[in-house]
Amino acid sequence: MYITGLPDLLIEPVVRDALREDLGLAGDVTADAVILPRARFKAEFKAREAGILSGIDCARLAMSLMDPHIRFEIVKPDAAEVVAGDVIARVEGNARAILAAERVALNLLSHLSGVATLTHTYVRLVEDLPTRIACTRKTLPLLRGLQKHAVKCGGGHNHRYGLDDAILIKDNHIAICGGVEKALELAKASAGHTLKIEVEVDSLAQLKQALPFRPDVVMLDNFNLEQLREAVALVKGATLLEASGGVNLDTVRAIAETGVDVISVGALTHSAPVFDIGLDAV
Repeated sequence: MYITGLPDLLIEPVVRDALREDLGLAGDVTADAVILPRARFKAEFKAREAGILSGIDCARLAMSLMDPHIRFEIVKPDAAEVVAGDVIARVEGNARAILAAERVALNLLSHLSGVATLTHTYVRLVEDLPTRIACTRKTLPLLRGLQKHAVKCGGGHNHRYGLDDAILIKDNHIAICGGVEKALELAKASAGHTLKIEVEVDSLAQLKQALPFRPDVVMLDNFNLEQLREAVALVKGATLLEASGGVNLDTVRAIAETGVDVISVGALTHSAPVFDIGLDAV
């Protein structure tokens, strides 16, 4: 799989703020105390387990923002599959600058690779089925773009990026409007011809109420397997069906086998384990 990296313009504000947070008001007082100003350092980013990479450009930017003269060689790009011991990147330059950027580089690279690796695990469980694995808006504040990129690196798909790129009518919208039908009627009247409409339903009865309005997607919230199968049979491909809720590595295969088109998994971004990566001197 080939995944293009995110533009530096989008990554840089996150990396710059992370460096500012770590450096505080006085900078790296440890490195300043024990390392000579012109000391050089050569090191390698190495994987310490098997998985999928994401966030290598965050590590590169962390280094270059501390010192633009640092040499950073990417050995394994985003979406690459690695095993323990693989060299991911090589860095060489001013020792103080490299050490000051080390933690930010590793934090972002390890977290995003964790998201990509967890996504890949889900995708592999359903890879022989047409069902897509998608993330949600349950992302860490200010890291949404990076996390959604990591999901793509793992072979998953993205849901909405924000509140402004699709109409998604959820249970609270329905409660305030007074029902599925009224909510969809209002959404249809408001939406432009390019704006997709998705509605969340929590019962087959609500699904039947939604179908005459021909929403682009129906989210089946916390349906059990039998209900999912009934929903697929009822809809007969007339609209995309998304299963949500109760999804984990033990249940995702059975959910996909019901015939739903998409399974959304909040855990991809809000609960991904950190992928173990180290920066080792050479």
